[in-house]
Amino acid sequence: VQLQASGGGLVQAGDSLRLSCAASGRTFRSLSMGWFRQAPGKEREFVAAIKSNGGSEFYADSVKGRFTMSRDNVKNTVNLQMNSLKPEDTAVYYCAASSGLINSSIRRSDQYYYWGQGTLVTVSS
Repeated sequence: VQLQASGGGLVQAGDSLRLSCAASGRTFRSLSMGWFRQAPGKEREFVAAIKSNGGSEFYADSVKGRFTMSRDNVKNTVNLQMNSLKPEDTAVYYCAASSGLINSSIRRSDQYYYWGQGTLVTVSS
């Protein structure tokens, strides 16, 4: 599976940004998809995830109510709509994919087998 993330950029606090991740290489709809981020000097952290069937979404508490993840099983893409951005959202955002994830493991980066290259989001105050 190849993952290509895009949509990052420089925005001001309170602005919105939409990240996309295009997947290729195998049956997309069988994959659970996740977004993680890593800020300078910090460990990679979970942001959001969506199950392979598209029926369940998961969010980190820090982004709940501001970020929305969706998937398009026709276009083989996932999107992360980020609203009300804060300076603390500044990070490199990575999309990831794996099959067979259960709810208790979907927030764990070590459970994802495929990773994209990352896209930088910078939020100025």
